[in-house]
Amino acid sequence: MASSDTTHDANPASAALPGTGRAQRRARRIIKPMLDNLWKVSIDGVENIPAEGPAILCPNHISFFDSVFTMVYVGRQISFVGKAEYMDSWKTKHLFPALGMIPIDRAGGSKSEGALIAAENVLRRGELFGIYPEGTRSRDGMLYKGHTGAARLAIKLGCPIIPVGIVGTREIQPPDKILPKVGLHCTIKFGAPIHPNRYVERGGDHLVLREMTDELMYEIRELTGQEYRNMYATKKAESIPTEQAVIAQS
Repeated sequence: MASSDTTHDANPASAALPGTGRAQRRARRIIKPMLDNLWKVSIDGVENIPAEGPAILCPNHISFFDSVFTMVYVGRQISFVGKAEYMDSWKTKHLFPALGMIPIDRAGGSKSEGALIAAENVLRRGELFGIYPEGTRSRDGMLYKGHTGAARLAIKLGCPIIPVGIVGTREIQPPDKILPKVGLHCTIKFGAPIHPNRYVERGGDHLVLREMTDELMYEIRELTGQEYRNMYATKKAESIPTEQAVIAQS
């Protein structure tokens, strides 16, 4: 089993807010015993996560609990993107950023630029960054076509992408259900790193980014056994950057 830490940045040019890592470490110490008592969580492939240095973790997304379980068991400090709407509620506007959430405006374009810069800051500090390549939760449990943001970051910064396969969290909290079901089992599998070396010499054009992203989605499918749909999920992306955001910045 692993533990983890987090970083956050809502200000495009700023570093992580003070106290973010400490808040996540405290949260893990509190949350992990609760998770272990409520659910059986199996972890596989933690050795694929580098002990130090930057890496991008890319899980499939089937439940709100995906970020919670990954944060608790990943073993290092990690920052995840989260929809900016969380900043509108008094219940989450301070808590989620303190735990490492980077708010992302799902309108895309220039509104996503701050989250992109924040993600770069996290990786340049040698920390882990988590992004859901599908962009939003899968409502039907299938695996959808990935956005190319993770590949763009990996090639630009020379850091590996770690495919992550999560199974069982959708049953713990089915779509549109407020309360989770206890006593169930879930599995988190960390796949072998995808290094950008094979792609970086070919440049950062969209075809290269697409090829790297398709490799990522294939590896996630191998980890989860999900049925793959070669189309984007229907909701606007909740991760960064979308293709729209990339085009707007180029």
